[in-house]
Amino acid sequence: MKPAVKRRAVQYVQARYDYSQRRACRVLDCNRMTARHESVRREDPEVLERLKQLADENRSWGYRMLWASLRNENFMVNHKRVYRLYKEEKLQHRPQGKRRIKGDKKGHPPDPTRINEVWTLDFTSDALSNGRPFRTLNILDAFNRRCHAIEVDSSLCSQRVTRALAHVISQHGRPQRLQMDNGPEFRSRHLENWAFKEGIELSFIDPGKPNQNSRIESFNSRFRQECLNQEWFESLAEARRVIEAWRLKYNQQRPHSSLGYLPPEEWTRRYLREIKQHDTQKTNRMLQIN
Repeated sequence: MKPAVKRRAVQYVQARYDYSQRRACRVLDCNRMTARHESVRREDPEVLERLKQLADENRSWGYRMLWASLRNENFMVNHKRVYRLYKEEKLQHRPQGKRRIKGDKKGHPPDPTRINEVWTLDFTSDALSNGRPFRTLNILDAFNRRCHAIEVDSSLCSQRVTRALAHVISQHGRPQRLQMDNGPEFRSRHLENWAFKEGIELSFIDPGKPNQNSRIESFNSRFRQECLNQEWFESLAEARRVIEAWRLKYNQQRPHSSLGYLPPEEWTRRYLREIKQHDTQKTNRMLQIN
C-alpha cells in the first residue's frame, strides 16, 4: 500500500476500534512517522482546472502532451506533478493500442536539413454521418512538421493534387522534393508533367514500406486520433471547417515531441531567428577580417 493509503487505514482503525496510534500502526505494520506525517503540498487550482480543460478538449493526448501545453502557456509545473494529477483525476481517455515493433530502415531516405527541402504527401479517408465516404490530401513539410494543407473532398484526382500543391507553393515557396507512396494519383502522368515544369523532384517510397515515409504516417495517425475519430461530420462543408480548425491548432498550439514540445510555427520562428542571428554574426566577422 502507498503511504497515504496506510495513513488512512491507521486513522480508520483508531476511530473504529478506539485503538491508540501506536497499536494501530503495529497491527497494520505502518511506520509511526508515516502515520503522523501531514502533507504540506498545496495544489494550484488554476493548474488543475486548466489541466482538466485541456484533457477534455484533447482526449487523445497523454500526460506529456498536456504538460507541454501547460508549459507553453507559462504554467510553472513539471511533468511529474502533471503525471500525478493526470492519474489522480483519471484523465486517461485515449485507448491503449498494441506496441509496435520498429522495423529496419534499409532504404530510408535521408532526413531533410532545411525548410522546403522535402514535402511529404499522403491520403486518408473517413465517412460522413450518412455513410458517404470522403478523402483528405495531407501536405506536410518534413523538416519543421508544419502541415501546409489538408484538402477534403469526396474524390481527389491528380488534378486536385496539383491544384492544392500550386496553392500551397504560392504561400510557402517551392519545395525541392515531393516524397510520397505509389498511389495512382501520385504516379499519374499529369503530376509528373506538372512537377517537371515546376522543377520539383518526385521521390517514391518502396512498395510496402510506409516506414520510409514515416513523418506523414505519424501525422496521419495523430490526425485520425485527434480529429477524425473525435468528430461526427454531417456534411463535407462541416468536415472542411472542422479539419481546417484542427490543422491551424496543430500548427499553432499543439506541442510536437520531436520539436522540443513546441508547436511547428513557434519552432519555425525560433529556427529562422537563430539562422538570421548566425548569418549576421558571420557577416560581422567577415567585415572585421577585411
